Amino acid sequence: MLNARFLRLIFLLLLMPLSMLAQPKGVRITKNADRNTATEKTRILFIVDCSYNMYEKWQSDTKIKITQSLISNIVDTLSLEEGTEYALRVFGSEKDYSSQDCEDTKLLVPFYRLNTDAFKSKLKALVPKGSAVVASALEKATEDFPKEKRCRNIVIMIVDNIDRCGRDINTVSQNLQTKGVCLKPFIVGINRGMKDFYQKSGLYYEANNEVEFSKIMNNIVKQALHNTTVQVNLLDKNMESTETNVPVTFADSKSKQTKYSFFHTFNSKGVSDTVSVDPLSDYDVTVHTIPPVKKNNVRIEAGAHTVIPLQTPQGSLLVKYSSEKNDLNIKSYPVLVRKSGDKETINIHSVNKKEKYLVGRYDLEVLSQPRLRIDDVEIGQSSLTTVEIPLSGVLAVDKVKAGVMVALFAKEKDGLVLVLNLNEEKTKENIELLPGEYTLVARERDTSETEDNIVQEVKIESNKTTVVSLFVKKDKKR
Repeated sequence: MLNARFLRLIFLLLLMPLSMLAQPKGVRITKNADRNTATEKTRILFIVDCSYNMYEKWQSDTKIKITQSLISNIVDTLSLEEGTEYALRVFGSEKDYSSQDCEDTKLLVPFYRLNTDAFKSKLKALVPKGSAVVASALEKATEDFPKEKRCRNIVIMIVDNIDRCGRDINTVSQNLQTKGVCLKPFIVGINRGMKDFYQKSGLYYEANNEVEFSKIMNNIVKQALHNTTVQVNLLDKNMESTETNVPVTFADSKSKQTKYSFFHTFNSKGVSDTVSVDPLSDYDVTVHTIPPVKKNNVRIEAGAHTVIPLQTPQGSLLVKYSSEKNDLNIKSYPVLVRKSGDKETINIHSVNKKEKYLVGRYDLEVLSQPRLRIDDVEIGQSSLTTVEIPLSGVLAVDKVKAGVMVALFAKEKDGLVLVLNLNEEKTKENIELLPGEYTLVARERDTSETEDNIVQEVKIESNKTTVVSLFVKKDKKR
């Protein structure tokens, strides 16, 4: 039979590699890369089952005694880790089992520096007596973590039974994660047959003996203290990792808070560079191409290198004027870009700017007067698609006097299309228009007969000014 001293020796030997983990080579993103130098703090809340079942004999001792010894050793190790704090909450320690008190949970030691002695003292004094009120204990964790930014809040639960009050621990856990109170909880079962109850609530481990219990706790502590690495491969149309220089973000899948932001790059060996991330979260990974590519609920394996492949084949689009001359200083119009057949605008493209888009077909709308639509523009892999648009001309309207209403129409195949109504109070206006044929309809505001309207045709040419003087008819004498 294993005794407590031998178990303590096993645990210390297992825990030794924690101080020997090296920083992966090639890491460019330093956020959270090293817990000993980062400003982010790690807080670990231990929630310990102190229900009556913990009196059960396991191997060398009762379950409560083995748990007390193991957690005490862990706290000794954590006390040496800079930027790490811990607290102790228990359940089932206050009321007798017969009372079935569903609120029998208490924070025995809150988070504060140098609380190791108090933690170990309270832990050692635990006497099992009550019921397993697991969900209530986890829910109270909301009150246990101080409200502080740049802090990783971690819960490690030791449980010997399912919740005896019938509460849904999965809902409680999801709420805590969604609110950003803590990361996905670690739950260690030291009894069999609880997997179906706990596996959706967090990272569930089942220990069938004392040695497994020690190994599991060692693994959890390593995950809590150290990051792991990921590699995002941006694949082209041929499924090769050739795309790069695109912003990438990692957001927590539950809280939706952005955790990491960086530009994708290749390292000196020509492969996607590695990024150090916290393995305790599932992530929504977004590659900010146009349009963006997203992969939700990406799970990172702690202690391993995770490769995330995403299809992001790209080509380039250049919209430019067909004429290089711009003597009239015609302004550059924004160009709305939509996926072919869609109404949603995915980008506002600038004229004379080359920009990358995912391979596919797009509809363009130039915000000129009148608006110019160019549909079904194809963007190919690693190629440049150039779209030429005509340079506008200027229509200079002289209305001679104020109080003249003028409507400007463009001549289209299907008839006249209203472009704009001119300002009635201005006598002169300069309007930039696409080349084409237009019709002006004008009338003095104060006249009362339709025959007083005048209609004038005009042709606009690129980079030229066309002057129109409107001599409207006067009111007839009555």
